[in-house]
Amino acid sequence: MHAAATEAHSAALRTLLRSSGQIVLQANAFTGACLVAGWLLCDPRLACAALIGAVAANVSAMLAAHSDDDLRAGLYGFNGALAGLAAFSFIADNATAAAVAILAATGTAWLHEPWSRWLRARQLGYFSSPCLIVTWLWMPIAASGPEPARFAATPTLDAAQLCGGVLAGLAQTGFASGAMAGAFVLIGIAAASARHALYALTGAALGSSLHVLLGAGASSFDAGLLGFNGALTALALTDCGVLWMLGGVAISVALQAAAAHVGFAALSAPFVAATWSVQWLRQRAVR
Repeated sequence: MHAAATEAHSAALRTLLRSSGQIVLQANAFTGACLVAGWLLCDPRLACAALIGAVAANVSAMLAAHSDDDLRAGLYGFNGALAGLAAFSFIADNATAAAVAILAATGTAWLHEPWSRWLRARQLGYFSSPCLIVTWLWMPIAASGPEPARFAATPTLDAAQLCGGVLAGLAQTGFASGAMAGAFVLIGIAAASARHALYALTGAALGSSLHVLLGAGASSFDAGLLGFNGALTALALTDCGVLWMLGGVAISVALQAAAAHVGFAALSAPFVAATWSVQWLRQRAVR
């Protein structure tokens, strides 16, 4: 009995960690542990947010009798974790943020099945789109967090600042900030796949560089707000080839810059839209 309970607890923990790992598209518990370490280093509130969201989404998926294999792989929990992170990032009051996080994460779990089925029929991935849909529903009435990246005079960056900004871009894939948190994310991705880590680093560096060329401010670069969509896009397009990946990152930069210009909180929407665009274009190219 004790051994069975221990195994069940271990399986539940691995599912939660994979839910975190799936934020950077890795079904790997160690990757998830690295993200948790990055959150704890940056702000323990973020670790609590991700845990609340992942638990709520996974429990909702279990109650809805969704696929056990997908559940164990973290495919339901990661949008819940992102929903929790968004709630705690944009809502200052902890009690309100926790309530919104639970409701939003539950919403992502219930939305996941019909929405992903509709996208699969069109050969598109769902990625973080369930979290985006749910988050945009509550943001107009509850958000009080940071503004989108603003574009101003092109900054002059030294080598240390460049490395720090690129790593911070990796940290922002999970709403964290800082080069150290980004280093943990990079280590976690590399543990799952060295190739994926190289693509993520390339996407973050290219995305950040293009944004700087477009006139992004140094503060946005240092915070990692310019690189995370590029990193996620590169990860999603790893198996599509270098040229498709580079094109996808460029599209994500253009979309994020446009959103920033109008003051819209796009979050990871540029990554999702850019990846969908490349997937759609590749389908047409092979016909």
